[in-house]
Amino acid sequence: MKGLNQFLNFDWSAFAEGKQFIVTGLSEYQDFETKAHLGTKVDCIIALDKTPYVFKDGKEFTNRFEKISFKVSKDMNIPLESRVMPKNVVASIYGEYRNQLSVKCDDIVIATSKEK
Repeated sequence: MKGLNQFLNFDWSAFAEGKQFIVTGLSEYQDFETKAHLGTKVDCIIALDKTPYVFKDGKEFTNRFEKISFKVSKDMNIPLESRVMPKNVVASIYGEYRNQLSVKCDDIVIATSKEK
């Protein structure tokens, strides 16, 4: 069967629960084929991961310190090491082993001290 991938939904809210994202860099977000400017790519690490994962065969894991990029459809200037949270996220899984995550969002907000 073809086209099955378009029916898979990634639950961003459940994935992001218990996580803190820290900015490590900014770059231009471009269309892969045309190279047209689309906005800003905000590179982060997952600094905290308290997500309750379901472990397979008793093997525990975490995504702490993994890299993640947020593709924002506007130009942004966010200070390095800011704690951020993406808004209006559309995320999709890709890759041969279904272990890559593409994250597009409308905006990114810097966490306030209460959210830290």
